[in-house]
Amino acid sequence: MIFPNVRIVLVETSHPGNIGASARAMKNMAITNLVLVSPQRFPDEQALFRAVSALDVVNEAKVVDSVEEAIVDCQLVIGTSARGRRIPWPMLDPKGCGEKVVAESGEGHEVAILFGREDRGLSNQELQQCHFHVNIPTGEAYSSLNLAMAVQVICYEVLQAKLAGAPEQSWDMDYASSADMERLYEHLEETLIQVGFHDPDNPRQLMTRLRRLFNRIRPDQMEISILRGILSSINRLDN
Repeated sequence: MIFPNVRIVLVETSHPGNIGASARAMKNMAITNLVLVSPQRFPDEQALFRAVSALDVVNEAKVVDSVEEAIVDCQLVIGTSARGRRIPWPMLDPKGCGEKVVAESGEGHEVAILFGREDRGLSNQELQQCHFHVNIPTGEAYSSLNLAMAVQVICYEVLQAKLAGAPEQSWDMDYASSADMERLYEHLEETLIQVGFHDPDNPRQLMTRLRRLFNRIRPDQMEISILRGILSSINRLDN
């Protein structure tokens, strides 16, 4: 396996044929780890039929109930997004996405690339769990890509970056996982409420912006421990 720690995550896919076609696109580009979040129809003969020679990818796909479960152990999460957001997020183009995936997977990090529903993509909440968003440029006259096309484009760039030799990167500690970050956000929100800084009834996008901040700086495991230690010290002040 060229990319043992890179997974493609398909969220709530409505047509099983798109699962098979996406699996075929993945295997063409040497990526074989497929995770399905609450697919509407799976297992299904259409998925196997469209997979052609990628039956192994379909048969070994992991099915989970939520995006959180799909990315729980990941240090890098990239979500596909076809449109701009009210609060902009760090963006990658497909080539930059491929280079980042190869560089970080080469460091042993678990990497997930998320693809949303055929009709409406990823939700805002799901996109907020991503460190980066990636957008595939298209012509203005017809900008719609089907799911397997999008998977093919991104997987192609990952393979090309691998073949070209993506720049290496190193860090003294492993990046925090998605689960680590979710625990930090929960602890941070509780503490901000405790000190009177955050009103959950009038949130004003505070937690969304804090998520963007921490996703942008990519804390490592030691930094998360330090931050949570500071929060715990604040929590004890009222005791």
